[in-house]
Amino acid sequence: IAGLTLDQIDVIELNEAFAAQSLAVIKELGLDPEKVNVNGGAIALGHPLGCTGAKLTATILRELERRNGRYGMVTMCVGGGMGAAGIFERI
Repeated sequence: IAGLTLDQIDVIELNEAFAAQSLAVIKELGLDPEKVNVNGGAIALGHPLGCTGAKLTATILRELERRNGRYGMVTMCVGGGMGAAGIFERI
């Protein structure tokens, strides 16, 4: 929908439900581990209930600025095996 390929994404904030889930998503989607949760994810940093989306969005925006990147992707699990993602462009 955004018209981008994974190669164009500079950094990815992958919402971690649990470690095995994150590893499976990285493998299944062929994500570059060097771009995923570069400052640690929910397992390392904590998973603040009700604030995950805001935390991941703030993290991706700061990391895009730090890296002088253009595009970032935030993924969210929404329960029941469903998920959502948002693409952010630094302008």
